[in-house]
Amino acid sequence: MSLGLIYNDKRHIFDETETEPPLLIYPMFEKTGLVRHGFSTRLGGVSEGEFTSLNLSFDRGDKKEAVMENFRRIAGSLGVCCEDMVLSRQTHTTNVRIVTEKDRGKGIVRERDYTDVDGLVTDVPGICLVTSYADCVPLYFLDPVRKVIGLSHSGWRGTVGKIGKKTVEVMAGKFGSDPADILAAVGPSVCMDCYEVSSDVIERFKENFQESSWPELFYEKPDGKYQLDLWRANELIFLEAGIRKDNIAVTNVCTHCNSRILYSHRASGDKRGNLCAFLALR
Repeated sequence: MSLGLIYNDKRHIFDETETEPPLLIYPMFEKTGLVRHGFSTRLGGVSEGEFTSLNLSFDRGDKKEAVMENFRRIAGSLGVCCEDMVLSRQTHTTNVRIVTEKDRGKGIVRERDYTDVDGLVTDVPGICLVTSYADCVPLYFLDPVRKVIGLSHSGWRGTVGKIGKKTVEVMAGKFGSDPADILAAVGPSVCMDCYEVSSDVIERFKENFQESSWPELFYEKPDGKYQLDLWRANELIFLEAGIRKDNIAVTNVCTHCNSRILYSHRASGDKRGNLCAFLALR
């Protein structure tokens, strides 16, 4: 199956499932046999207009029944139930919530009783972690030894705050995960060529990343603006957290370059739906 995605280089990072709706999945995770996972596209849903078609956000003005049907469809592709999903409440923090049995269905079929949560971690089989995107960076984590998973949302603020490292620290501190065992992936998001930022953002990165890494993370243009590489930044954060390079997969799919297939805030502004990342222990 081919979705017609534009890839930023020749690395093979994703398989495209033949399910309806389609999903992007990581061979690295699939080979473990331990998880169900994927990243949605905007194809195969029932939403209309600016939300066409697989919008997975209840908060953007779409019809609730359409979004719920979209979640039911994507749950079918994943092989999970909506009642087992747990959705983050993202506000660009570095807060990571430990998800338990009591959280099943929150944000999907039950109200959430938490806010300011951009990362989710669990060791409970069957619970499906869900985080939302439209250019920001999805971070996937799997400890195949301790059977622990994590899913975190990392925009530029989350990246500066190193939510990827904080997610690993929660997995280690709560569940005894060894970072060297963890498999980690950077998901589809805006690429360096499409991500222009101002100097104040770059100053934050200079404060939090070693000077030796600056040339590969950003460059200044004649107009005083910068291009920023969130993919490489999060890869460096994984390495800093103790994850082995061989256990890291970095995306080659840009949401902005593929805005026909993936929702992109930079391409469409607020007139759009949301994508989601999904991760569940079998």
